Amino acid sequence: MGGRYAASSELRCDDRQCYIRTLHRDGPRCTLALWNGFEGTHVMIFIGFGFLMTFLKKYCYSGVGFNLFLAALIIQWALLCQSWYHMEDKFIYITKMTILEADIMAATILITFGALLGITSVNQLLFIAIIETVFACFNLWLITSKFKATDVGGSLAIHTFGAYFGLAASWAMAYGRKKKSDQPNQLNKPIYSTDMTAMIGTLFLWIYWPSFNSGLTHSNAEYQRAVINTYLSLAAATVTTFIVSSCVNEEGKLDMVHVQNSTLAGGVAVGAVCNMHISCGGAIGIGVGAGFISVLGYSYLTPSLTESSIIDTCGVHNLHGMPGVYSGILSILFSYLASSDVYGDELSVVFPALSGGGGNATNGTAAPSSDQALAQFEGLIATLVIAIIGGIITGALSKIAIFVPLKEPEKYNDAVDWELPK
Repeated sequence: MGGRYAASSELRCDDRQCYIRTLHRDGPRCTLALWNGFEGTHVMIFIGFGFLMTFLKKYCYSGVGFNLFLAALIIQWALLCQSWYHMEDKFIYITKMTILEADIMAATILITFGALLGITSVNQLLFIAIIETVFACFNLWLITSKFKATDVGGSLAIHTFGAYFGLAASWAMAYGRKKKSDQPNQLNKPIYSTDMTAMIGTLFLWIYWPSFNSGLTHSNAEYQRAVINTYLSLAAATVTTFIVSSCVNEEGKLDMVHVQNSTLAGGVAVGAVCNMHISCGGAIGIGVGAGFISVLGYSYLTPSLTESSIIDTCGVHNLHGMPGVYSGILSILFSYLASSDVYGDELSVVFPALSGGGGNATNGTAAPSSDQALAQFEGLIATLVIAIIGGIITGALSKIAIFVPLKEPEKYNDAVDWELPK
C-alpha cells in the first residue's frame, strides 16, 4: 500500500527562513522553502517586458535596450525609496524579499514606458522614471501600510498606477501642442519579424505571471491559491482573446496585437484577488472578463485616445489600466464577502484591515465585513488620483528643453540614439 508520501503539510517561519513540514511515509520532514517569485519575476522584467516592446519596426534596439537600462536603474532606486518607509534604527536591510519588491516596482515604470514608447527622449525617460518611482513607492506605502489594502499581485499599486501615470504623462506632454498632422508617423507600426520577437515577450510573461502574482504571499496556502488562480485566469483570458479577436474583425481573422497583449490581461485582473478564496470558476470568470475588456479596448478605445492626443503606444490602458481597475473592483467584492468560516485563522493575514477582528464570526455566524472592502476602495481611488496627478506633473516638467524632447521625425526611430548596422 505504498506510493503516497505526502499526506499533509504546514508552514512555520522564523525571522529569516521558512520551512515546509510535510508528513512522509518515513516520518515528518522539514525542507527549506525559499521565498518564491524572485527568479520568475526577474525573467518577466528583463525578457518579458523587454521583448514585448520590440514590435515597432525601427525601435527594437530602444525597446529592449531602454527596458534593460530603466529596469536596472529602478531596482536600485526603488530599494532606497521603498526602504525609507521601513527603516530600522536608520539602517536599510536588503534581503531577497526587498530585491523582489524592487523588481516588482520596476514593472510600474516599464508599464509607463510602454505607454510612452518611441515618443520620449532618453533624458525624458530617465527623468520620468526617477520621479515616478518616488510617487509609486509613496502610493504603495499609503495603500498597504495606511489603508491596509490587500494587493498581493500588484494590480493596484503596479499595473493601475503605471498605466494611468503613463497616460497622464502622455496627455501632459501633448497638451498645448499644435494640432498634429493628419499623416501618422509611418514608423509607429510593426512588421512581420518584429511582431514575432514581441511574441517572445508575451510567452515569457504568460509563463512566469503566476510567479509574479504569488511572490509576495505570506503562506504556502496563499501561494498555492495565487498560482492556481493566476494560471486559470490567464488560460481563460487567452481563449477569450482568440474568440473575441476574430469576432471584432470584419473578416474573422486574428489580430496579433490582441494575441500579444490581451492574452496577458487575466494575470492583471486576478492580481488583487489571487490569494483569496475565489474558486476555480471565479478565476476562470475573471479571465474571461479581462479578455473581453482588453480586446474591446484595443479595438475601440485606443483609436479614440489617439484622436484626443493621448499616445498609448503599447496599449497599456487595455492590458494594465482597465484590467487593473477591474481587479480593484473585484477585490472590494471579495473582501466584503470574506468571513472566518471560509478563511479561518488566515483571515487577518489575507485581509490586513481585519486584524482588529472585523469579519470574524459573531454569535456563531460569520458576518461579512466592510472594513477591508473600504480599504480596497480607498486604495483604488488613491492609486488613480496619485497616478494621474503625478503623471500630469511629471509629463509637463519633462517638456522642458533641458530634457531634449524628440521632434516628430525622430519619434519611433532607433537611429536617434543607437549605432545601427550599415
